[in-house]
Amino acid sequence: MPLRERTCCIITFGCQMNVYDSTRMESMLSQMGYECVDNPQNASLVIVNTCSVREKAQHKLFSLLGRLRKLKRNGTVLGVAGCVAQQEGMRLLERMEHVDFLLGTAQIERLPEALEEVGRGRRVAFTSLKPMPVTRPSVPCPRVGVRAMLTVMTGCNNFCSYCVVPYVRGRERSRPAPEILAEASALVEAGAKEIMLLGQNVDSYRDPSSGLEFAGLLREVARLPGLVRVSFTTNHPRDFTEAIAQVIATEPTVVRYVHMPAQAGSDRVLAVMRRGYTRAQYLEKVRMLREIAGDVALGGDMIVGFPGETQEDFTQSLSLLEEVRYDLLYSFAYSDRPFTRASRMSGKLPTDVKLRRLGQLQALQREISRQLHQALVGTRARVLVEGPAKKGQGLMAGHDECGRVVNFPGEEGLVGQVVEVEITEGRENSLVGRIVDPAREG
Repeated sequence: MPLRERTCCIITFGCQMNVYDSTRMESMLSQMGYECVDNPQNASLVIVNTCSVREKAQHKLFSLLGRLRKLKRNGTVLGVAGCVAQQEGMRLLERMEHVDFLLGTAQIERLPEALEEVGRGRRVAFTSLKPMPVTRPSVPCPRVGVRAMLTVMTGCNNFCSYCVVPYVRGRERSRPAPEILAEASALVEAGAKEIMLLGQNVDSYRDPSSGLEFAGLLREVARLPGLVRVSFTTNHPRDFTEAIAQVIATEPTVVRYVHMPAQAGSDRVLAVMRRGYTRAQYLEKVRMLREIAGDVALGGDMIVGFPGETQEDFTQSLSLLEEVRYDLLYSFAYSDRPFTRASRMSGKLPTDVKLRRLGQLQALQREISRQLHQALVGTRARVLVEGPAKKGQGLMAGHDECGRVVNFPGEEGLVGQVVEVEITEGRENSLVGRIVDPAREG
């Protein structure tokens, strides 16, 4: 393929882990001579990196693949990577005859091999969950932004009854700490100001050689020269420790935001979900975090309409929101996922009941978020500027030290800097403010 034809477009669905995997593929393709573009119409290679944690994301993938079929007229190579590729395997190639290759979650490193096979006229599916020897790209993603993702571990050992992750990502595997620190340093050198450490459960990270636990790794990353901030996700309430809370409290570069999914407020539902903690134990972790680290923003996930969920169970989830008062909450109506124990349970709730409960829970969370954000009016925040705001001409956006989105009037020359912003308005999902005095950082 002539160099001028080597253009690629990677379309990413799902979590930050998928975003990270997409940057790995972009790095590999860049070293192979590809230029990355944003429009699939302009690409000779299109890869859709997928999520299967929620049913909606899976439906979105198949709809997109249908629309991309017309690109085959121009000889475009089409691949699917990630969780749906892992989950469906050869069934996806049989269903979508215009898809040329699949890369499962543990097979991203085989992208060059897949492209070689396609060049020979073969359709391939690399979907083994057996870990591949990982050779991290010597050059970071050519489009490193202010905020960069970095996976510290993959997979999960928890097997919650509703969750497909262990089946599509495999068992827990922690990366060596020296490798993580080297990649983090390379990202900082390439221009990243904040690094987000990723794992299905970062709290269970353990260096395979030294035994270093996540609190120690977080502290080492936080002290890297040139790094302005470090954040991390996702935490499992059972495994979150006082040591992690102490690092948040004592390391100024650590973002004061903890994403700690509860998933339900009822002990009965938590037990059936196989979450490994009770409501009281969850609340004790929240109390411990706030006692040690003080002003920390808390995020979470909540599933409504789990099989057998009663009105009383749902009421307990509502009361948990009121007691915890999350800054940010991702909430979902339960949907069956392949392979999971919950998909085989009885007591499935009607769709209208699930959606009604979801609407009620989201309305409560919107009000809680609005109250928390309005209480910040008149205070000042140090905001790491990431780029133009999604909405509002002339506005820039970034995150404050507690991970909250802040929009304010400014110029693009501020990207990558830390500025001091006075909060003038608190909205449901963000804050609005005005620059008081640019900080001399970044």
